Amino acid sequence: MADHGPAGPDRSTLRLALVVGGLVLAVLLGFGLGRLNANGAATGSPSLAAEHTDPPGVAPHNHGSATATDQGAATEPGGLAVSSAGYTLTPLATEFAAGRPGQLRFQVRDAQRRPVTRFAIVHDKPLHLIVVRRDLTGYQHLHPTMAADGTWSVPLTLAQPGLWRAYADFTVVADNGAQTAVTLGTDLVAPGDYRPRPLPGPATSTTVDGFTVGYQGTPQAGVTVPLTFRVDGAGGAAPLERYLGAYGHLVALREGDLGYLHVHPETELVDGQIKFWLTTPGPGRYRLYLDFQVNAEVRTAEFTLTVP
Repeated sequence: MADHGPAGPDRSTLRLALVVGGLVLAVLLGFGLGRLNANGAATGSPSLAAEHTDPPGVAPHNHGSATATDQGAATEPGGLAVSSAGYTLTPLATEFAAGRPGQLRFQVRDAQRRPVTRFAIVHDKPLHLIVVRRDLTGYQHLHPTMAADGTWSVPLTLAQPGLWRAYADFTVVADNGAQTAVTLGTDLVAPGDYRPRPLPGPATSTTVDGFTVGYQGTPQAGVTVPLTFRVDGAGGAAPLERYLGAYGHLVALREGDLGYLHVHPETELVDGQIKFWLTTPGPGRYRLYLDFQVNAEVRTAEFTLTVP
């Protein structure tokens, strides 16, 4: 019988060796790739970006930030903080005797705690001060004067006891000429028996000093829409005059957190009406304050607005 030499491994043994060898190679390659990516993202699980998907048809957007809509850009109200954009509102005193004339004095300070002294003129004034009680009554639109050291002062009477909110609306001019618009807010207090008044119901028309003031438009959360205000006297349309460079000024305050929106109008009347473009940042109830001037006297019409 012929001698064929030592018997070689059968096919089953070869197949098993190849499988085991392949597994070992895969492990070694995986370990090596993991070492190569040690300074980057973890390779053992997919990234959050890879896991996140949006419904079909949704346009590209950022999560957790305001995004533009077809009609306009979403906006957040100002005046919610005493510090913003590197500037801080610093009142020298915050307590007032209810019903007694006083004086509010404050500074705007930069990130180095230095008083700011360069402000742009916006609507004829370098700073607009809005004061209102937390139940949205007692609205005042004031214009302080600034001393050389950057201290602002203005006569102020808080008519009723309670907690009040003061908003400083201004534009800072940097050394290089860059301008930064900021609205800062701080609380003022008039000690006493605070009895908040309920907010009046929504209405599109009101009367003030013999004038009937109404508006047209339907605000929507996050969308810029037009609001047109008409002021009528006993003989029809009132002869509106420019006040602070415009035919009207509109401030909106959000019930609850008292978020502040200052809305500028079209430069000219539109069919005898004052036209604004308003963007409300979210649903809720807002109090609107329209300042207008007739016969050299400024009046304020107030409205409650509900945004669904």
